[in-house]
This record gives sequence, structure tokens and C-alpha cells, in this order.
Amino acid sequence: MADDEDDYMSDAFLNKMQDVRPGVPMVRRAKVEKKKEEQHKEKNIKNRQKSFKEQETESREARLQSSLGNENKGFALLQKMGYKAGQGLGKQGAGRVEPIPLNIKTDRGGIGMEEVKKRKAEEKLEHYRHKMHIKQQVQTQTLEQYRVRLKTEREERQAEGDLRKSQRACEQLDSQKGITEPRENWYWPAPMTEEKEEESEEEEETDEEEDKGEELTSLDKLQILTSYLRGVHFYCIWCGTMYTDEEDLTTNCPGDSAADHD
Repeated sequence: MADDEDDYMSDAFLNKMQDVRPGVPMVRRAKVEKKKEEQHKEKNIKNRQKSFKEQETESREARLQSSLGNENKGFALLQKMGYKAGQGLGKQGAGRVEPIPLNIKTDRGGIGMEEVKKRKAEEKLEHYRHKMHIKQQVQTQTLEQYRVRLKTEREERQAEGDLRKSQRACEQLDSQKGITEPRENWYWPAPMTEEKEEESEEEEETDEEEDKGEELTSLDKLQILTSYLRGVHFYCIWCGTMYTDEEDLTTNCPGDSAADHD
């Protein structure tokens, strides 16, 4: 081996190679390659071929923006018949000036599809409105039923309270006249022992009791009992007064119901 040739296996050659920084030129080379690649992409984007759809759109827009010239056969015929650019159609020139606007379909729906969609949307909206109207009616009816139920419950509680007061007054007034038994069992308040017996009897209703029909409500009993107190004892539970006779009762008592005493 010649002396001027470096032995690539020798220490001197390796030391010489260590003086070169391999990372620096590699980074520069990568940056250059990346820049070239970006420039190449930009060039391709600028020079790329336009699609048929894009060419068609651009051509259509250009034609729509430009006015008709003599090369158009239809426009040439109109000019021969005396038409001038910018003039309205017709003998008097009162017709259309601008061309009919072009409506380009971009979807794949057939002719009349837009009307079908519009009609379906209107039907859907009408159905929604009808549904909301029914819902509002139901809510209104429910609210009205709730008010009626509250009023009925209040009237029933009031009637039950007036009935108990009438029963106590009836027992006291009957006893003062020497009456030992009430005309009907419910005319007087039932003792506690009798109430329990009545509850057990009600649980074991017989067919004979079922044939008697519906039981009287508290309001029905109240009307019957107050009529009895007014007719027999000339007593009004709402006035809290026992009058001397029927004439005194009719003259001084406002009426035979709680509403008349409000």
C-alpha cells in the first residue's frame, strides 16, 4: 500500500472522520428536500387539470354573466323583428326585460320532488300543531277536572261537618220533646260501639241490602235532616237559632242552605 493512501482501518483515518459533523449536513439536506417537495406540490395544485364539473360550472357562469350577441340565432331573429337590447318584450315593450332565471338542480330528485318535500314538510308541521293543540286541550281539561274535584271534596267535607252538627242538634231537640228514638238511625250521632258494629255489618253486606240501591250521600242526609229540624223544631243549624214558629222561621231565616247564609 502506498504511503499517500489512507488506510480506512487505521486510527488516523477514523480520527479524520470524527472531525466531520454528520448531523449538520443531514439536517440541511432534509430541509432542502422538504422545501422542494412543498414547491412541487404548489406547482401541481396550480397546474392541475380542472374536473369536468368545474369546467361546466365556470362555463355556465361566464355565459350567464355575458349578454346575448348577434351570434345567438334567437337574439338575431328578435333584432330582425325590431327588438332592441334592454327593451321589454311585446309590441308595447311592457313584457319581460331580464331572461327567466336559471334554476340548476344539484340533487338527484325527479321533477316535482321539491313540491313533494314542501307538502310533506307542511303536513308534518300541521300534524305537530294539531298534536300540540290536543295536548293543550287535555291539559286544560285536566286542570278543570282537578278544580272540580277540589270543589267537590271541599263541599263534601263541609256537608259532613254540617251533618254532624245537625245530628247533635237533632238528638238534643228530640230529647227535649221526649222523643227516645230517632226517626232514622242516622238522624242522631251513632255511639262509638254502634259505629264499630255498623262497620262490621257494612263489610258483610247481604243481597237484601244491595237491592235497596245506592246509599244516601252526606249532602242528601244533610238536606233531609235540616228539613226535619226546620219542619219539626223550627231550628236552623246555620243560624244556630230555634224560632218560635214556622212564620218566624220563614221571616227571619235567610234560607234553608249554607249558601243562603254566606
